[in-house]
Amino acid sequence: GKPTLYGSLTRRGLSAEGLPDIAASEGFAVGGVTKKSILISCPHENVSTKFLAPYTTFCRIHQKSVTCLDISSGGGLGVSTSTDGTMKIWQAANGEIRRLLEGHVYDVNCCRFFPSGLVVLSGGMDAQLKIWSAEDASCVVTFKGHKGGILDTAIVDRGRNVLSCSRDGTARLWDCGKSACLGIVADCGAALNGIAVGAADNSINLGTPENTPSEREVGTEGKILLLAREDKKLQGVGLQSRQPVFLFVGSDAFNCCTFLSSTYLLAGTQDGNIYQLDMRNTNAPIQVIHRSGAPVLSLLPYQDGFIASQGN
Repeated sequence: GKPTLYGSLTRRGLSAEGLPDIAASEGFAVGGVTKKSILISCPHENVSTKFLAPYTTFCRIHQKSVTCLDISSGGGLGVSTSTDGTMKIWQAANGEIRRLLEGHVYDVNCCRFFPSGLVVLSGGMDAQLKIWSAEDASCVVTFKGHKGGILDTAIVDRGRNVLSCSRDGTARLWDCGKSACLGIVADCGAALNGIAVGAADNSINLGTPENTPSEREVGTEGKILLLAREDKKLQGVGLQSRQPVFLFVGSDAFNCCTFLSSTYLLAGTQDGNIYQLDMRNTNAPIQVIHRSGAPVLSLLPYQDGFIASQGN
C-alpha cells in the first residue's frame, strides 16, 4: 500500500577473501555477502531479502519461457514444458536432453512424473491429457473429454487414477488402465487454475457418495481435492463422494494450491496473497502472507515451510 522503494548496488572491488565488496544506495544496507548470497535490508522499513546465486543454470533445454517442470522421485530426470511449444525430458545432473515428447496440438500447460519416475502425465490447451513413456517417448494413453484447455493435473497414490482440471470449469477423474473418464468430480462454472489431492484428517467430513464408486476407482477414499478457481474461490471436494467440503472466498483469482498436512493447506492468488487455511475451519485463514502484489504462480511444501514462486 506504499510507494515502491528503489535502490541500486555497486561492486567496488574484491576483498582479500575473494568476496565482492558491495555498497548500497541511500536507504538500503548490505548485510552479509558470501560467494553464493547477498543479504540486502531496508532498515527504515525493517525488511530484508537474501538473494541467492543458482547452483546450476540450464539454458539450452528451451528457447523460451519455461511454463512447468517436475523432477522424478529418484532425482535423475527432469521434464519441462515451454512457450517454445516443446516438452522435453532431460538429465537433472547436467541438463542433457534425453527425449522430446511430441503429440499435443498447441501449448502444453502442465507436466509431471508418476511416482515410478518412468511415466509422465501432461495436459495441454488442446484439452487433451496424455501419458508418456519416459524411456522411449511414446504416448501410451490419450484422454479426451474436457471442453477447454487443461490447466493442472494430479496423481492419486501410485497412479492407477489421475485427475485433471480445465478452463471448462470441471475437474475429472480418469482410469489409466482403461483410459476412461470415471467421473466429473466438480463442475464450478469458472476456470480451474490448479488442483491438489491429499489425505484428509479423520475429523473432516468428506461426505458420502450418492452412487457406489466404480471398482476402477483406486485410492480415492479418504482423499480431498482442492480446487483453485478463477472466480476468487478455493474449494474442497471429497474425491470419492464428489461432495463439497468447504468453500473459501479470497481477494482475487486463485492460481495454485497445495497441502502442508492432512489439516493445513496453502493457496496463492493473482494479487499476491498466500493463504494458509485449516480445513477443519475455513471461516478465517490462519495467516495471509503478502510479500508483493505479483501473482503467486506455484507453491511447494518444503521441510517445515514452503517455496512460492511469483510473477515478479
